Amino acid sequence: MKKEKEVKLSYWAHHLTTVISVTLVLLLLGIAAMLWFAAASETRRVKERFELSAVLEDSIPAQTQASLEKWLSAQPYVNTVTAVSKEQALELWKSETDEDLYALFGVNPLSAEVDFTLKADYTTPAAIKKITRAVSARPGVESVSSPDSEMIESMNRNVEQLTWILGGAAAMMILISLVLINNTVHLSIYARRFTIHTMQLVGATNAFIRRPVVLGNLGAGLISGLLASGILAATLAALQGAGTGLSLDSLGWVEYGMTAGGMILLGMTLCSIAAWISASVYLRKDYDALFR
Repeated sequence: MKKEKEVKLSYWAHHLTTVISVTLVLLLLGIAAMLWFAAASETRRVKERFELSAVLEDSIPAQTQASLEKWLSAQPYVNTVTAVSKEQALELWKSETDEDLYALFGVNPLSAEVDFTLKADYTTPAAIKKITRAVSARPGVESVSSPDSEMIESMNRNVEQLTWILGGAAAMMILISLVLINNTVHLSIYARRFTIHTMQLVGATNAFIRRPVVLGNLGAGLISGLLASGILAATLAALQGAGTGLSLDSLGWVEYGMTAGGMILLGMTLCSIAAWISASVYLRKDYDALFR
């Protein structure tokens, strides 16, 4: 029992610094990944709020209008469909402009319309133009109004620039993480360099010496990934409690699962590779070189 306790203490003595350092690095990467997912989700939400309106002819039969609504709902590019009657359009105009068109003209000059929003992948100017032509050709449709193409192009350009900026920042963080994790693991093995040399002297093979070093750091990477995932989940829960609107529900459980899995896999991979490289470096050194 005492020996088992000593083994556990020895493991933590060798890997505690590695676990703490790698956990912090993975946490920063996890936060960056969740910000990426949050930005992508918000961009998609904004795009899917773009609304097109199919203005209907005054004499359109109810059956034709119902057929148009059914046709729109079946299209792969349509997200939502909402029918607006002439009366509803008049009330909406009055509520938005505080102007009573019926009192002004004596009749309701507005037409019934079918409003529909698009899925995010179909919000490019070319796609909207094509969709507008297709809907305009339907029976009973007088015209189709759509968002300004320049505004859409501007938003798409901004989204593309933001994607490149976030991608560059993520690449830089991954590069820095590689260096930091490699240095941390290297220092932990540096403290055991004489043990490695002693094992060589008693006839242990290089593979036999590397195995516990690599497996130990593989376990440290696993623990670091789990800790970073737990801290990230706790942070999101705290943000939700603070009323920020950010939570696992709003950002997505799938996205969090991908991020957590990526942190665990990255921690295990980088720690084990760094341990293999560092162990190999000291296996090639002679005794005198260990003092330098």
